[in-house]
Amino acid sequence: MTVRTGLSVRVKGPLASYATGVAEDLCERGYADVSAWHHMRLFSQLSAWMEQAGLEPFELTASEVGAFLGDRRRAAPTGLRTERTLGPMLTYLRRVAAVPELVTAPPDGPVERLLERYRDHLLRERGLVTTTAAQYLVDARMFLRERVSTSGQLELVAMNGEEVTQYVLRECRRRSVASSKLMVTRLRSLLRFLHLVGEAPPLAEVVPMVPGWRASGLPHALEPEQVDRLMVSGDLETAAGRRDHAMLTLLVRLGLRAGEVAALELDDFDWRSGEVIIRGKGNCQERLPLPVDVGEAVTAYVVNGRPQSHCRRLFMRARAPLGGVSSGAVKAAVRSACQRAGVTPAGAHRLRHTAATEMLRAGASLVEVSQVLRHRSPATTTIYARVDRAALRELARPWPGSEA
Repeated sequence: MTVRTGLSVRVKGPLASYATGVAEDLCERGYADVSAWHHMRLFSQLSAWMEQAGLEPFELTASEVGAFLGDRRRAAPTGLRTERTLGPMLTYLRRVAAVPELVTAPPDGPVERLLERYRDHLLRERGLVTTTAAQYLVDARMFLRERVSTSGQLELVAMNGEEVTQYVLRECRRRSVASSKLMVTRLRSLLRFLHLVGEAPPLAEVVPMVPGWRASGLPHALEPEQVDRLMVSGDLETAAGRRDHAMLTLLVRLGLRAGEVAALELDDFDWRSGEVIIRGKGNCQERLPLPVDVGEAVTAYVVNGRPQSHCRRLFMRARAPLGGVSSGAVKAAVRSACQRAGVTPAGAHRLRHTAATEMLRAGASLVEVSQVLRHRSPATTTIYARVDRAALRELARPWPGSEA
């Protein structure tokens, strides 16, 4: 069977009947005609290779894909020849159940098997999001690998408090205070889990605390003049410029986190009531009022910048394959805006501090700031009290011996 797609590529072999669907899917996902044509050529070569090897679509496993790519590298040292380039077409084929789903190899070794159980605990029992759980696993893996014996066995039952303390002291010597605090928090979580599942004695309470006053530093906010330069630095004539401007507006005006901006969906905006749903930490969803300028920036992007897609995420990648942006893309947009505006490089979280500081300067109370930033503990918001210099000046008492 031979099929000629709309991209002028002939496809024959066991995948020919899926060629039209793959071509249409590439176009829907925003690939330019030239790029889609190259992908379809690779798809045609894959189908021809399968026909020569006597394979049916249901036999196209990960190992067979690897064999095809190996043959292609030997025949054509340059060009589209990596597994990543096959990703768009394999995604479509798996979606329509034409080829087997990608099977992930089971965890190998006692450490990885235990970490898989710990990951499931973090996601199901603790309610952590995937990215946060991954960070917990990094520290857990470092700790557990030191408990593997020469015979390859994981020795945890005989572990004692002195070993835990020595590990923490050694790690803290090479880390900053902030990193050390995170490390001991994650270590306590791991030790509680190990005791819960009967793998180790109760040692979470012996993990020493890291010295350092809570919220001892000052939040670093941008000055109003810097924010103004940041907001006018983009090119609002382009789709990417309107998208980045809308993301910056959300960060500056609502103090959102980068991940919260990336997670926004079209359905999160209630235009009649003027509210937006924010998906915060711990899978919490909360409603915030939608300022007029934020609504205008988002509308400008949706109407004149956002590509047509079945994806419901608000902010989309500017290049194929189309899909929602990541939190890393939001942070990159902030860095690029700083570079264009001639502002000292700042992260997305700096704009969150800026939003809180501006609210205080405008007369908002700490309680109101806490509600907008969605802090779980009021103590987290108290750090911003130290940036309200006008209010602090009224509380300051004259130095003894100076003129009152």
